[in-house]
Amino acid sequence: MTKTVVYNITLLWLAWLVILLGFQWIVTTRLEIQHPDLAVSWTKSQTRPSSNEGKIYLLEPFMNRQVAWDSEYYVGIAVGGYDDPEAGTVVNPNTGNAVIKNYSFFPFYPYVIRVFALPLRLLGLENPLAAASFAGVIVSALGTLGGLLALWDMTRPYFEAEDAYRAVFYALIFPTAFFFAMVYTEGLFIGLAFGALAFSKRGHWVWASILALLAVWTRAHGALLALPLLLFWLMQIKWREPLKPQMTWKWLLRGVLALLPLAGYVLWRNSTLGQGWAELQEFHFGRGLMSIGSSIEAWKQAFDYARYTGGSHAQIYLAIEVGSVLLAFIASLWLVRLDPAVALYSLAVVLFSVFSGSAGSMARYMLIAPALYIFLAQLGKNKTFDRAWTVFSILLLGMEASLFAAEMWVG
Repeated sequence: MTKTVVYNITLLWLAWLVILLGFQWIVTTRLEIQHPDLAVSWTKSQTRPSSNEGKIYLLEPFMNRQVAWDSEYYVGIAVGGYDDPEAGTVVNPNTGNAVIKNYSFFPFYPYVIRVFALPLRLLGLENPLAAASFAGVIVSALGTLGGLLALWDMTRPYFEAEDAYRAVFYALIFPTAFFFAMVYTEGLFIGLAFGALAFSKRGHWVWASILALLAVWTRAHGALLALPLLLFWLMQIKWREPLKPQMTWKWLLRGVLALLPLAGYVLWRNSTLGQGWAELQEFHFGRGLMSIGSSIEAWKQAFDYARYTGGSHAQIYLAIEVGSVLLAFIASLWLVRLDPAVALYSLAVVLFSVFSGSAGSMARYMLIAPALYIFLAQLGKNKTFDRAWTVFSILLLGMEASLFAAEMWVG
């Protein structure tokens, strides 16, 4: 990757970041969005003007347009830790025990926020909530930049430079791409996950495994990185030639490194944090590993709500969710012949998300599937598609970013 490429992508990223954050300020200053939101069945009661009363981590005015919903927990963990007395609790109906909701969230992102917040406080931003919110945006944005550079690098071998650059551009303008600059994990995660994929394609196994391990501790999808790493490892073998001479200690060590994400997941899952996460996912969020039956029921309920109860709010929300899933699924299948390992990871992201037991947040989850942007870049070779998709996607991005800034539900 040349200095010119790094410079161009960094400049595009910086312009995108300034424009996006500025747009959120402009739109919420100029317009007043009507509450409540009817996007899903529960948002009517959670998107009223008084809904955030008592949620101290969502009430800090500084960077408030970039903090909503799950941001409360990331900021809360960064400031007060997992056992913060200010954090909300829910009662497990099976045991009667109160469980702190902070345990629903992985540790790496809020801990990195804590590290970045420290110098901000030393530089004069003394309010810990303001410092953590600002640090969260910085961490997300820097992670996004790393993810964009990795996306270009992994795409360049089978695309012309302009097409690889288009994949980067499409990643920034996808309808839910504003999450890359919010206090959410998507930005940091693609920096780690896409970086792991790019390093593994270049044969840098140690760096790939380290980034994959950190991705595991950022969100559950990180464990899926073991699939492409193992496939990259197996693809090093020339199966039509004698196998024994190829099975060197270096090759075996690379196999061990490829399994590091799974080992990291098992280690975390058996920790106190992991056990709390699993408990909350089961009884509070209704999510699980390939929960096919409950997922089908959840999708059926989502369609019924959109059709009979939620009206246009729910119908538009669901259309974006389903459209994003279908696009990512088709993109993953298309990429199989071109880049089977990256396609496998992207397909796993789609399937494990769709069958997680819930029908929500899919358009946000699809952001971490690199096949999505690679496929769009291929379609974008057609100039008419390129212009049409750019207009369509940016308009939806503006709408979604506005709704998030107004604390409406967008996933």
